[in-house]
Amino acid sequence: MQHDAHTHHQHQHQHQHQHHDSDHGKVSWRVAAQATLHCLTGCAIGEVLGMIIGTALGWGNMPTMALAIVLAFGFGYALTLRGILKADVDFRTAFRVALAADTLSIAVMELIDNGVIALWPGAMDAHLTDAMFWWILALALAAAFVITTPVNKWMIGRGKGHAVVHQYHH
Repeated sequence: MQHDAHTHHQHQHQHQHQHHDSDHGKVSWRVAAQATLHCLTGCAIGEVLGMIIGTALGWGNMPTMALAIVLAFGFGYALTLRGILKADVDFRTAFRVALAADTLSIAVMELIDNGVIALWPGAMDAHLTDAMFWWILALALAAAFVITTPVNKWMIGRGKGHAVVHQYHH
């Protein structure tokens, strides 16, 4: 009897994994967009804060952009960490999950976002008080969202990226 119960439990567990694995390939655009929006929030906070700090300190474009990128990664990871730690996961595990979940997404987002700003004529010289600064930033973040969403859809569909976070949301 105990053997049958154990076999049933193994079968049920295996079925859950098969079901979960088969779901990976069928990721909705809504799920991908939500994961991207999550990353975008952290990136936007870090970008704006980095630009404010760099501008306030009178730094040049490159050090300010470097600070903005570092802070974008920091805030992106922090938002994911916060959610995982709420599930009573130890910090080391939560940190590893955040790195696995967000690194590629944030990197693509930062590449697109900063690429738009760097390539747009006059954008690098716009100050926080200039309307151009804000509309270029909004345009750059929107472009980053549009381009990163398919990347996240692809990663989640393969059990990577934000897919690794979902096991801690239940």
